[in-house]
Amino acid sequence: MVTTIQLDEHTKNLLNNLKRHHRESYNELLRRLIEVYQSGADRENLIETLEIMSDPSAMRDIAEGIEAYQAGKGKTLKKLRKELDV
Repeated sequence: MVTTIQLDEHTKNLLNNLKRHHRESYNELLRRLIEVYQSGADRENLIETLEIMSDPSAMRDIAEGIEAYQAGKGKTLKKLRKELDV
């Protein structure tokens, strides 16, 4: 049985940001979140993730970082380690 649910735009955006890949369905995403929640193992991590995703400033910073990475700005971990001689 297929059911339709209503989400406000903010909730939909939060769910979209939790997807592992753009083709992951909302059903798959919600099942994964429920399994993690029920397991209790990663409950604190999930709560922290949701708190971060609810912070517009943090999400803006993350988006800017992704844009910078995609534009070729920044350094790989390998290059950074070499520069720091670690």
